[in-house]
Amino acid sequence: MYYYPFVRRCPRGTMPYIIKAGDTYYSIALRYNTSVPALIAANPGVNPNFLQIGQTICVPVRPQLPPCPGGNYYTIKPGDTFYSIARRYNISLDDLLAANPGVDSDRLLVGQVICIPVPTECPDGTRPYKIRRGDTFYSIAVRFGISLDALLAANPGVDPDALQVGEQICVPRRRR
Repeated sequence: MYYYPFVRRCPRGTMPYIIKAGDTYYSIALRYNTSVPALIAANPGVNPNFLQIGQTICVPVRPQLPPCPGGNYYTIKPGDTFYSIARRYNISLDDLLAANPGVDSDRLLVGQVICIPVPTECPDGTRPYKIRRGDTFYSIAVRFGISLDALLAANPGVDPDALQVGEQICVPRRRR
């Protein structure tokens, strides 16, 4: 006999999932590209060691990111405006608006992801580098023998805490 608790509504950013035979938080996390801690956080009061067939849990889903070819993603924070973001990343307001055609610049939402355009070519004294899985600004600086400060200064439009695989940055050439 299977236990079928009531089907619960899942909050925004999650989707309902009905437990099947053999499911564990680990197997569900792998299937939906999330983590066990994220599943635990999305399901307070659910004991991950006693999942029951037919039980509904909420699975975190990653937001769909807007297209951002050659640019970098940025997550809106409280107080952000397109004007303040353009100034912070030293880009024109027109370029920021053009990179985000589906975004209402007058109604930004905290947590919303937008595209920060970056120059397609690196300035003199730097070379382009595409982010690979596992890269951090620190590991890139070490790999190229440059300071972390120099790498940060060469990439003012890049959030070093939100690097995306395939994103292009500019790496300063090492001085001899």
